[in-house]
Amino acid sequence: MHILWLKTELLHPVDKGGRIRTYQMLRALRKQHRVTYLTLEDGSAAPDARQLAAEYADEVICVPFSSAPKRSGRFWWELVSNLASRLPYAVAKYRSPAMTQAIHHVLARGDVDVVVCDFLAPSLNVPGDLAVPTVLFQHNVEAMIWRRHFEVRTNPLARWYFRQQWRRMERFEEQECRRFGRVIAVSAEDAAVIREQYGVPTAADVPTGVDTQYFTPSGTVPQDAAELVFTGSMDWLPNEDGIRWFADEILPRVRALVPGVTVTIVGRHPPESVLALAARDPSVRVTGTVPDVRPYVERAAAFVVPLRIGGGTRLKIFEAMAMERPVISTTVGAEGLPLRDGVHLLLADTPDGFAQATAALLSDAGRARAIAQAAAGLVRSSYSWDRVADRFSELCGPMHVSAPSLSTADRE
Repeated sequence: MHILWLKTELLHPVDKGGRIRTYQMLRALRKQHRVTYLTLEDGSAAPDARQLAAEYADEVICVPFSSAPKRSGRFWWELVSNLASRLPYAVAKYRSPAMTQAIHHVLARGDVDVVVCDFLAPSLNVPGDLAVPTVLFQHNVEAMIWRRHFEVRTNPLARWYFRQQWRRMERFEEQECRRFGRVIAVSAEDAAVIREQYGVPTAADVPTGVDTQYFTPSGTVPQDAAELVFTGSMDWLPNEDGIRWFADEILPRVRALVPGVTVTIVGRHPPESVLALAARDPSVRVTGTVPDVRPYVERAAAFVVPLRIGGGTRLKIFEAMAMERPVISTTVGAEGLPLRDGVHLLLADTPDGFAQATAALLSDAGRARAIAQAAAGLVRSSYSWDRVADRFSELCGPMHVSAPSLSTADRE
């Protein structure tokens, strides 16, 4: 099968959840299929990202693109201008007629079997008149993320903005899910939402995978019995919100139960609001980008996932479990993963509950070890990327050609 895979970025550095999932999926798919990777490229990828793309694609096509850096003058201008649009900003900013032309050019060769649109954002550039099957690969239900942003905001202006973006995203997401020939989600829960809320009865799901050969304890890193760790891209708003909530509301409660506890925040591009956490509290450490997260995870006594906003599934949880670290998460943080509270991890959604669960594992090494080993056994036995890719390729098999087309005006 020849797969035309559409994306908004090159994958290196492979340093955030969406890139990791795509990178591992494509590496596994390439063992049996041919992959043409067509992406927007704004120059922000690693200098060798184009060359390293040979790890996951047989052919790479980059469409030059200019994006506004976050918090730049152009960024704020685009946000204001978007107020007059029907599209959510998170999608509208990726409009590229050149990408649409490039898609037509590749398909004109006549040898593509399926077009996969990776994430919702590039779907804006996918023509509605394609003569080959199309798949929308949904790493999240995007409207759910924006609804949760709205729900946790207290500032009236922020609430108004996030409600507006949520409603726009919901309309656009429903439209695109119904337009593509098949929708593949990353959890059964997300697939159910797409079927029931968006009226897409054929929506299916693939599980989250983990590279268990890479994520395995080295046995050479001394463990700190009072250290917690959080990993994730800190320029993703749900991660920023979650770790600020943890530092402000949960960490002081943990410290009252376990004196001397510390937390290390590992992830790229921490904003000023996260850097400020370390500036005011010496028990909080912010690393920024690191070459390898594994030593930080292995050193910690427990892995925390205090997310209040999110969708899809969290790769970081399976990675921590493969590293044999006990996990404490909110229900949202562990959403969509086949995990049992009290067996594979501890779940808590209030500051007091999260603090008590964390303190319980820090204070009981035997219980922490049992939970970590049960979780490690689960992910090692059932969630390799080869298995996930086999399921994905089955879903990309014979299907009807894409749904009825929409004009450009319908998608403005």
